[in-house]
Amino acid sequence: MRNMLVIGKVIDMRSLLVSGLAVLSTWFCLRYGITGNFPLTLIATAIVFPIVFAIGHAFKRREKALDDYGIIKAHGRAIYFAARDWLPERDGDRLRRIETVLGHLLKACRDMFKSPVSEMADHEKQVYAAFSELSEFVKSMRNEGLASGECSRCNQYISKMIVSFEQIKHIYQYRTPRTLNAFSDFFIVTLPVLYGPYFAHEAADYSLALVYVMPILFSIILVGLANIQDHLEDPFDQIGEDDVAINAEKFVALLGCEGEDMEAGATA
Repeated sequence: MRNMLVIGKVIDMRSLLVSGLAVLSTWFCLRYGITGNFPLTLIATAIVFPIVFAIGHAFKRREKALDDYGIIKAHGRAIYFAARDWLPERDGDRLRRIETVLGHLLKACRDMFKSPVSEMADHEKQVYAAFSELSEFVKSMRNEGLASGECSRCNQYISKMIVSFEQIKHIYQYRTPRTLNAFSDFFIVTLPVLYGPYFAHEAADYSLALVYVMPILFSIILVGLANIQDHLEDPFDQIGEDDVAINAEKFVALLGCEGEDMEAGATA
């Protein structure tokens, strides 16, 4: 069932529309004897190569976003460990506060990246407010007796988290070359139709039941590649199967696992 849902995202109404136009063009050329042995390199040059290039670039953007997301989580957890272990006494209120602050940060990032770019300014303020809370928390730990060198290290963690956020923001804000996408979209619609004479020419070697298989396959393959690229274009919109999901609740829930395990082991 899951595979069928994934296929449904690749083969959509645009695939059916382009396939219908290609079949209609092939029928028209067969009806009036319009045939031509066009080179297939035109399709590779105009559509396949640009789309494959865009897919590769979009996948690299997704991988970069995952790396930066991991950096934010890793340094956030390091600050949690500092709040738990670097001061003489373990304070439950302090740990609950840092859990709340980190939860606010990841939720603000998730709200921003899942929203349209037009709403970025409002959500960006919430993210920066969460970073400000995190900075204030480190300052409060210094007032509780944390050494200045260790406070400086925590501030370095925050700095690296901000750098990673800014890099993810640019991935969210900017897309792969739009002129290249527009170029490919134009030829995805027009070439299967313009290749009607080629499909009619090749139909001489097929039985009647297979005459329209070639135009349908061409259309589905080309539009399917374009849909894959579209889904990878925004790695945060949660439309494609390969999108980046920011699970703030799970991150916060796992923060205290090591501490609970250590306390349980000491009790035992």
